[in-house]
Amino acid sequence: MAANTLGPVVSSAHLADGSFPEISELEFGLILAGNAFHRWVVHAMTAAGQPELSSLEVLVLHTVRHRDRPKTLAGICLVLNVEDTHTVNYAVKKLVRAGLVRTGRQGKEKTVEATEAGREACARYREIRERLLLDAVLDRGLDPAVVSQVASILRMMSGQYDQAARAATVL
Repeated sequence: MAANTLGPVVSSAHLADGSFPEISELEFGLILAGNAFHRWVVHAMTAAGQPELSSLEVLVLHTVRHRDRPKTLAGICLVLNVEDTHTVNYAVKKLVRAGLVRTGRQGKEKTVEATEAGREACARYREIRERLLLDAVLDRGLDPAVVSQVASILRMMSGQYDQAARAATVL
């Protein structure tokens, strides 16, 4: 059987029977990439010297470190598109206990910012990322413009999934 007659590569063929089977292909890719990405950030941060962090905690740390400005809990949740603020709040508490972030206040709002230890952990993670991930991706010959286009499509699809989720809640 020729490869092009097999149909799309999906995890749920019953969903690919609809009007846009390529979305099922995208969703399978998201499943695989999402799980691989979360596994990667945990292992990379472990290699950077922080072995006890979950993927959400690593992502919160990088978000807090972004531009070295204090972040609010609501801001972190918005950037990461996390609806359950308690999971981010727990991540912040764990990062505080690890000495990677500290909390403060801006008016009535609690803020979070990276400590020197947090900045150092992010710098070590960045070095590991460059050597193990980015060098390998560059060796594959991926066009940076195509990667940027894929990122744009994924952000757009995020909005589509959010809109569909809102609509599904009123069915």
